[in-house]
Amino acid sequence: MTGQDARTTILALFRAAGDGFVSGAQISRALGVSRTAIWKKIEQLRLLGYAIEAVPSKGYRLQGSPDVLLAAEVQANLETERIGCEVIYYAETDSTNLCAHELGKAGAPEGSVVLADSQIAGRGRLGRRWCSPPGVNLYASVLLRPPVAPRYASQLTFLSAAAVARTVAETGNLAATVKWPNDVLVGGRKIAGLLNELDAETEQIHYLVLGIGVNLNMRTEQFPEDLRYPATSMMLECGRKVSRLDFVRCLLRHLDHLYALYLSEGFPPVLAVWQQYFDLVGRSVEVDLQDRRIIGKVAGLDSDGALLLDLTDGTRERVLAGDVKPL
Repeated sequence: MTGQDARTTILALFRAAGDGFVSGAQISRALGVSRTAIWKKIEQLRLLGYAIEAVPSKGYRLQGSPDVLLAAEVQANLETERIGCEVIYYAETDSTNLCAHELGKAGAPEGSVVLADSQIAGRGRLGRRWCSPPGVNLYASVLLRPPVAPRYASQLTFLSAAAVARTVAETGNLAATVKWPNDVLVGGRKIAGLLNELDAETEQIHYLVLGIGVNLNMRTEQFPEDLRYPATSMMLECGRKVSRLDFVRCLLRHLDHLYALYLSEGFPPVLAVWQQYFDLVGRSVEVDLQDRRIIGKVAGLDSDGALLLDLTDGTRERVLAGDVKPL
């Protein structure tokens, strides 16, 4: 049994016991290890911040939990259909998206989630660096295997953005907006970014990774000076710390609901949810298309999620990819 599996099992025993004690014999049977080995596992949980009481002849009792995204904590009473069926947590990893790619290639089930306390090689769109300090934010990747052609993969970006916007609004009582196609803002400042990647053949998606980074408890001085877009965090906007565990559990439930909606009814209802948070219709924007920049007024979205832009020469352009900057 891996260290993560052992922690998950012990925490599940604590949850089942409520305010009661769990005997060393119970833990020993569940883990298949000696009483001495149990003590080491308990100490590992204490090092993570768990307050665990030990009483001779009674056993162990959980008295307090830290804001750590262990699988056992995330999955406790999660009640989702697909998302979160498996949760893997890393104290540190290079990138949750890279880990999710490895899971996808290894045949992991749809709905598997990778979480990390910190990333040493977090990535944003177009190869940009995603600042990933430990202990303050959410770094997550969700593995999906949608039964759609690769040309529709971009639709899942709107799904994850809508789920994040809903969660920001619900957990922080904040007015979240979405910046086409894959950023979530509060007060015009970026609070979350999405990086969706896929492994596919011409007509079949093998798997798709929804990469999600949300600034939860980041302080002003922790943001890099070279940001391309003004940023903020939930804590800065709410004036209080946000529980990472509460946030991720809420997010997984919204992802699960919207993905089920997508599978049963297609893209239109998901796009309609996304549009509830889109506030750029009728406003002038500049769009960086990499090879050129265009300026126009946002007319709305096409049925496939393309941005419709009315240019100054009277023509309308469909934008499939680019960075949007309000003017």
